[in-house]
Amino acid sequence: PEEALPVLEAKLGLTRRYWSHDVQNILDAQSNVSTCLAELGRHNEALVLKREVYARRVATVGVSDKRTLLDGLNLSQHFLRPGLWAEGITLLRDHLLPTARRSLGSDDDITLCLNTNLAAAFSNNPECTREGLLEAETIMHDVVRRRRRVFGPSHPDTLRAEDDLSFARERVAAVAAHA
Repeated sequence: PEEALPVLEAKLGLTRRYWSHDVQNILDAQSNVSTCLAELGRHNEALVLKREVYARRVATVGVSDKRTLLDGLNLSQHFLRPGLWAEGITLLRDHLLPTARRSLGSDDDITLCLNTNLAAAFSNNPECTREGLLEAETIMHDVVRRRRRVFGPSHPDTLRAEDDLSFARERVAAVAAHA
């Protein structure tokens, strides 16, 4: 990633210079820089860029565009890394998921990933309530069911979803044991 960052920044600069009219291409290049920054541990810088990319994508192509939903997915993942649980939950529950279900359908991979991120926002939050953990378990149960049906039981994403469901169940059991 260290070697990639100057290359990605140069590509962004060239894109802005020679294709300044192509906003979507510029946003894609910014998103790539942001992802690289996150991989380098520069999460605050990455988060600022992801917010900008998402806001500009919403403004240029609308909330229902698949690229916007993908940028929203990436932004939600960045909220989970520094522990911005409430902001991630709000973005996912109130904005991204209703739009994704309406425009892509409940079985689409992006919709399923958004659901997984919502469950992770509950499960990974050390201060989450029992109700939030139960919601995470319910969400992941639905994701696993859909992934098995759409992608098959041995698909890597299905197996990962099953692991996430197990983790959610462990968190519910741990809270119940302390109650």
